[in-house]
Amino acid sequence: MHIGIQATIGVISDTHGLLHPCVPEFFDGVDLIVHAGDIGGLQVLIELEAIAPVVAVRGNTDHGPWATGLPLQASFSVGTVRGIAVHDLAGVELPASTEVVVSGHTHRAIVKRRDGVLYVNPGSASHSRPRTGSESVALVSAAPDGLTARIVRL
Repeated sequence: MHIGIQATIGVISDTHGLLHPCVPEFFDGVDLIVHAGDIGGLQVLIELEAIAPVVAVRGNTDHGPWATGLPLQASFSVGTVRGIAVHDLAGVELPASTEVVVSGHTHRAIVKRRDGVLYVNPGSASHSRPRTGSESVALVSAAPDGLTARIVRL
């Protein structure tokens, strides 16, 4: 998927079948939503699609007919910035042109840069591990001067 030079991406993971009621508000106006797996059901994707186009990958708890068509890894682009989405970073080989990696699985929100690549794990939008009540998503902003990301507590 390719969108304009300046864009905002809503990043979400580990919804486990429930879309937190604050998500539509925080994702209002985003150009793209990336769901990094453990979606929990087709209804979550339908609700997200009502907000913005969605790129989603299958997580380790996503089973059944609705999930079989979801890839384990998906590519997306924002302007000239290229990204990938995966559920679990373990064993992932990044294409050379990757500038942002979106992942989930750990339920721990993290934004970091390593070797020039921006890594974003939005944490869990349904519950955190350990269960602290710190549900979260992330917003990634792409602008001509680069990429930034921030965690948003729900």
